[in-house]
Amino acid sequence: MTLREHVPSEAQVRRTAYRRRQTVYSVLVAASSTAALGMLLVIAVTGAPGWDRVRQSFLDPAIARDALPAVLSGLWLNVRLLVCCAAGALVLGLVISVLRTLRGPIFFPVRALAAGYTYTFRGLPLIIVLYLLTLGVPGLRLQGMPPVLVLGGLALVLTYGGYLAEVFRAGIESVHPSQLAAARSLGLTYRQTMRHVVLPQAVRRVAPPLLNDVVALQKDVGLVSLAGPIDAVRAAQIATAQSFNYTPYIVAGVLFVLLAIPLIAVTDWVTLRAARRQSGG
Repeated sequence: MTLREHVPSEAQVRRTAYRRRQTVYSVLVAASSTAALGMLLVIAVTGAPGWDRVRQSFLDPAIARDALPAVLSGLWLNVRLLVCCAAGALVLGLVISVLRTLRGPIFFPVRALAAGYTYTFRGLPLIIVLYLLTLGVPGLRLQGMPPVLVLGGLALVLTYGGYLAEVFRAGIESVHPSQLAAARSLGLTYRQTMRHVVLPQAVRRVAPPLLNDVVALQKDVGLVSLAGPIDAVRAAQIATAQSFNYTPYIVAGVLFVLLAIPLIAVTDWVTLRAARRQSGG
């Protein structure tokens, strides 16, 4: 006995064809509206009285070509700094969040210190923390003082560690207390419960906001140039001082956007996946 090949009904065929036509129509409408809006923006910008002056000062192809190698070399420093600072901020934020969730009166000083840290560095502007660590700390003239680049990275880690700590803490507290009670009733210690029950769920739930903070960190690593290291922003500043033209800053900005696109795409994918999992799809 052979299985008969499934033959869609006439109504199903009509529905499929209708959906395909609607998809094509939606794509055409979206493309047309986007093109129309783009044309309006181009006409509005290029038709402005000062467009020629702005184009010469910010969009000079020759200066962009000359500045690109130096800015790319500086961007490699930004990439390395991003990787190190992101890892450090994630670890620091996780540790602080665990300390803030400790129970019992004996741990009150630890909770108070952790809370004070998050309140302080979430309130301080990043640029002030950078100035304090990269300009103030070297003034102490201590033995074994790390380079300015390391101090700038430490400022980024301390600042973003405060934000990530609150994200992790929200994920930890979102785990229902009954799961902790069930784990303890099975003989798991508090440390084992946090490691095997609470933290895996917490990290999975807060993955999208964690990645959003990493995207924000990707932009803020450029502020380290204020302390002197020659990253992409500092290289663009040097090229601008040599040519009296702001096009190198545009080059640096475009490279930062290209660097952020993969991170943003991963963040959107993780967010969509988490929404589908939560909705049962």
